Amino acid sequence: MNAFTLQISKELNLPVHSVENTLQLLDDGCTIPFISRYRKERTGSLDEVAVGQIQERYHWHKEFQKRKESILKSIETQGKLTPKLKLQIDNCQDSNELEDYYLPYKAKRHTKAQIAREQGLEPLATLIFLQREPDPEKNASTFVKGDIANADSAVKGALNIIAETISEDEQARRDIRNIYKHEAMISSKVITKVKHEEKAQKYADYFNFSEPLRRCSSFRLLAMRRGETEGILKVSISADEEKCLRQLNHRFVNSQGTCGKLVRQAIEDGYKRLLKPSIETEFSNSSKDQACKEAIDVFADNLRQLLLAPPLGPKRVMGVDPGFRTGCKVVCLDAQGNLLHEEVIKPHPPVNDCSGAAKQVERMVKDYQIEAISIGNGTASRETSSFIHGLTFDHPVQVFVVSEDGASVYSASETAREEFPKEDITVRGAVSIGRRLMDPLAELVKIDPKSIGVGQYQHDVDQGKLKERLDQTVVSCVNSIGVNLNTASKYLLSYVSGLGPVLSQNIIDYRKKNGAFTSRVQLLKVPRLGPNAYRQCAAFLRIPNSPNPLDNSAVHPESYPVVEKMAKDCDCKITDLIGHPDQLRKIHLTDYVTDTIGMPTLTDILKELEKPGRDPRNQVEVFEFDPNVKTLEDLQPGMVLPGIVTNITQFGAFVDIGVHQDGLVHISQLSDHFVKSPGEVVKLHQHVKVRVLDIDQVRHRIALSMKGIVKG
Repeated sequence: MNAFTLQISKELNLPVHSVENTLQLLDDGCTIPFISRYRKERTGSLDEVAVGQIQERYHWHKEFQKRKESILKSIETQGKLTPKLKLQIDNCQDSNELEDYYLPYKAKRHTKAQIAREQGLEPLATLIFLQREPDPEKNASTFVKGDIANADSAVKGALNIIAETISEDEQARRDIRNIYKHEAMISSKVITKVKHEEKAQKYADYFNFSEPLRRCSSFRLLAMRRGETEGILKVSISADEEKCLRQLNHRFVNSQGTCGKLVRQAIEDGYKRLLKPSIETEFSNSSKDQACKEAIDVFADNLRQLLLAPPLGPKRVMGVDPGFRTGCKVVCLDAQGNLLHEEVIKPHPPVNDCSGAAKQVERMVKDYQIEAISIGNGTASRETSSFIHGLTFDHPVQVFVVSEDGASVYSASETAREEFPKEDITVRGAVSIGRRLMDPLAELVKIDPKSIGVGQYQHDVDQGKLKERLDQTVVSCVNSIGVNLNTASKYLLSYVSGLGPVLSQNIIDYRKKNGAFTSRVQLLKVPRLGPNAYRQCAAFLRIPNSPNPLDNSAVHPESYPVVEKMAKDCDCKITDLIGHPDQLRKIHLTDYVTDTIGMPTLTDILKELEKPGRDPRNQVEVFEFDPNVKTLEDLQPGMVLPGIVTNITQFGAFVDIGVHQDGLVHISQLSDHFVKSPGEVVKLHQHVKVRVLDIDQVRHRIALSMKGIVKG
């Protein structure tokens, strides 16, 4: 059994066998999507979230064990490792407590206590700390020598040793930590000299702010920390000092005599100078870590919604990157997203060539048989959308407005330069806008997730953890949808289970040399793509026109024989099973249970045969803003307007109502009932109706509400 199985099982409240088997699969190099989808018998049908949590805790325990081993080795080298201390460290499951055990043995700078020990004052410190000597000053005089000028100096040095000893005592630290856990306050104050500067005004809510740390939301904490980083705020975490000192005195003082008074003095010094700053730093770091985790969770949830946004599908699309002064860059794409044509139209000021622009667009729509037009939602978006809607075409054309967040980042990226080496960044940006209407997932995987614009304080969180979580989210989304093996870009393929940049490029190279894949098994001919990688990736790759219809489904190749047997038993072909519920109802799954294939897998196979390769994403919907509202000046309190959710945070949702400034629906205004998390009520890019509550023209802020508005 894995050394961490029982602990992880207890932490996550999961069956021991499920955790053990999942850890074995992870150690074998299996990916989370593969394990959760195709190894349900071994995991007890754990979903992606549970498998991901097991992986996360596994990594944590491995790193924690390494830290333990390093600490034990360090203490042992010093010759100070006792059986009791070793047992305490071996049994420790808390990183803070582990560091508490190590603290007295940790290499230190030249502290006051260290200097006193070098002066030979440790025996005096021990004598005072025992609190049995009625006249410690008398004993102190025997230590007067060298740098110690008198008995007072000797006592002072001894108290420095006691102060450090108390500050490093694991039980004392545990007691103070417990007080901070329940009662710590976080406070922020503005730094006077920058109070009236313009950059400081966005932190005005935190100029004189205080609340219990355990109730401080992640967005407030991260806002304060950012203000601190920018030199605007001073942030502190503290607890009741008198209560902390009482606790320490109760633990260490056992005499009312002179020694007791001296120990009290050492306790106060040790608390203020050593223990308090240490615990405050600990809570500062842990609260920041928790806030970062919550912010990363919000970012990942938003990213998932964005990646799984409804696709238009393979249509001939016109992509429009709107603009005023330089005009609107227009591109025409075929149904596979290939660039066919590009030009610029200038219907807006300062040129105002509406007539010429209309002729250009109408001609392009006709020449390239455009089926849909995708308009970026940036500058001049409303004006461009109104202009396009006013045109007449010789066949039906749908018009959509899409988020262009990240399009400029993509257009200047190495990825874009590789795809379009001869085109400038304006063309690349327009292509991205067009493609993200056709298939948001396939296009957005080319952009650094941090640049997509759906995060909260993404620049303030741990960048390594953010990247890891967002990459996991992209992998999850890509594999939940599946990928067309013959049309997918190498960027999309790289997120498929078992693949990566190298194998993805090898697949592209093989495709170019040998033509389209006609079966999944051909993947084994791709250089460096061996049996293990094939097992991981095959079922997530689709081949629409394969002679074997299962190649265009989520049925894993290892289960093909089972489906073949089902067809044989029904005296029909596999194609007669696919999409035919009546035929599938004749199948008794219990007849096909084996030692390796159980009911979970068989049930999944039957669902897939009923609707093979079904895309779980919804259908894209056309949206239009209120034509009478175009600027902040057009807004009035009480107006009910259509809008699109553009970002979701812990404190509410931002909604685009078409005035070039998103409004905020605070969490308290999202619903008529209590809302714990905005994600319970709204989703990214959801079409909603909102009521205008307030307009702040100076700070360009719009307060919105969804309370009391009939949905639909």
